Amino acid sequence: MKILRPFTFALFTLFAIFTLVGCSNLDPAKYLAEKPALDMKSYFNGTLEGYGMFQDRSGQVKRRFVVLLKANWEGDTGTLDEEFTWSDGKKERRVWTLSKISANRYEGRADDVVGKAEGVVSGNALHWKYVLKLPVDNTTYEVDFDDRMYLIDDKVMLNRAVTSKFGFRLGEVFISFIRR
Repeated sequence: MKILRPFTFALFTLFAIFTLVGCSNLDPAKYLAEKPALDMKSYFNGTLEGYGMFQDRSGQVKRRFVVLLKANWEGDTGTLDEEFTWSDGKKERRVWTLSKISANRYEGRADDVVGKAEGVVSGNALHWKYVLKLPVDNTTYEVDFDDRMYLIDDKVMLNRAVTSKFGFRLGEVFISFIRR
């Protein structure tokens, strides 16, 4: 039994390393030549509608939603006001404050985001990483979001976010945004 414990620990450690390597960042430079190029101030300006769903790690759709997003920019600071209506009737609101910190880097803050979101734009792609306070029943969990957005044309953007906790995948959020 004493031999099994170090072996079990080593096996768990290897599993954790391979899981983390498999979830490592994709190189945003791979999208640098993709068109149309995403201009955050242009796309996230005015009113957008989003249609989405959350799937658990087995692929089962757990919740669907519609989000109305009102966005505007003043200089290098943007505000994204999101109003979610979930399939179960629940309504939520998140207001993001975005800051352009360099040519292709952004930071985002919202009341239910731990610290700040960090974003990189490359070509038609935007990659956000952040921790979200997610209320479930009577408990709030801090969940990691690896959020990837891809501009399809001047009106449509597709979004896929992988959610995880302690490196273990919980599920995925899919959203299609449409500019009005």
